[in-house]
Formats: sequence, C-alpha cells, structure tokens
Amino acid sequence: MRILITGLNGTLAPRLAQAAQAAGHEVAGWDRAAVDPEDPAACEAWLTALRPDAVAHLGVGSARFAGWLAARCERLVFTSTAMVFDHQPDGPHSVADPRSARDDYGRYKIDCEDAISAASSTAAIARIGWQIDPTRAGNNMLMALDDWQRRDGRVAASRAWTPACSFMTDTAAALLALLERPQPGLHHLDSNAEEAWRFDELARALARAFERNWRIEAHDDYRHDQRLVGGPTRLPPLSARLQR
Repeated sequence: MRILITGLNGTLAPRLAQAAQAAGHEVAGWDRAAVDPEDPAACEAWLTALRPDAVAHLGVGSARFAGWLAARCERLVFTSTAMVFDHQPDGPHSVADPRSARDDYGRYKIDCEDAISAASSTAAIARIGWQIDPTRAGNNMLMALDDWQRRDGRVAASRAWTPACSFMTDTAAALLALLERPQPGLHHLDSNAEEAWRFDELARALARAFERNWRIEAHDDYRHDQRLVGGPTRLPPLSARLQR
C-alpha cells in the first residue's frame, strides 16, 4: 500500500512512517516547498500523479486543506487532539461529548474535524494526547520535562491533572492499523484512559524508567481530567511500559 503521510518533519509522523515501512508499505511525504497545500490546482495534479492508497494527515495545514484531502482519498486518517476539550466541563471526555475548546489550537483542530466530516463519510479522526518517546524532538512529554528541569531547576507537575497521553510507538501502531483496516469515525487514542495516572506520578515513573534526575515538585495549580475515553480503538495502558 502506498501511504501519503503529511508532517514528516514533525514529531509523530516519522514514527508512523517507520511503522508503515516495517510493515512493507511504501511511504511518501508532502513536500510543501514543491507543492503548496493552499494551491488547489498544484495539489490536484500532484495527488493525481502520486495516486496514494491511503493518507495520514498529521501535518499542520488549513481546515480547507484537511477537507480537500478527505474528499479525495477514501482511506484517510487525521490526527486531532485532546485539546478540542476545555478543562470546563471536566473529563474524562467521551467521543460523544461536545467539543469545548476555547484556545486557538483546540478551535483550529475542531475546524479541521468539521471540514473532514463534511467532506467524507469514510475518514477516521483520531484524537490523541501528549506523546512520549525517548528520542523524538518536538511536542514530546519526556523532552519537555527535560527542558523544564534545565530551565527551572525542577519539574512542576500537577497532581490534579490526569493527562491524556501515550507512547509514540503505540500511537503510530494504532494509526497504521486504522490505515490498514479502516474504521470511519472518531477514535480516542489514550493509554491513560483507564488507569488514570496523575501527572506527578507519571513524571516520577518516567524519571525512573529513563534515568532522569529531575527534581519533581507536585502542585495543584492545574485541574483537569483530560482522559479520552470511548470509541472503538484501545491503546496499551501506560503500565505496559512504566512501573507505577
């Protein structure tokens, strides 16, 4: 299967590409320098020439572009975010819950979800939480905590926050499965959905597992049960990789 993956310069998409290639699939990326996503004619010509069997849209792009892709590929997976839900009302958040984001990023992802749903009845929308990986740069929980320790001399971790999160390799495997065996509709990919690890205990477990000498300080300043529950897809729990 030839899979077009957007966002290969990002954090999660390279992990998906690795999983797809290991499974014997051909992977192509979207080169923005060569094909402007906001140029419909150029996009149409390039996509027609590429003829992908499936599209994984993980890159940044307009809601219009997301809908355009969905309309032109029957087998599409789009990564949305737990941030489509605000902390009020609190979670855990089900696939059927109204989206309540107030920040720009959450609203942007809602617009993309709506554009895809309007354009296609076969697309899968996968909402994900904060990703964990030992080496990938970018929006990676482990690397962020390293940065906090370097910057502040401590890791401030709320015990009142239950984050949506998962290891990148588990998320990538689930996304690949949705490309190989399509399941249209909403999916919540969260390894913390059932075990409900608090952020402070998760930080301590990561420090043990990856031999970090962080100075972890628990606080109660941010309150949110952010877990993503419901939907047809389950990820391995955090306890499959971390000691609680």
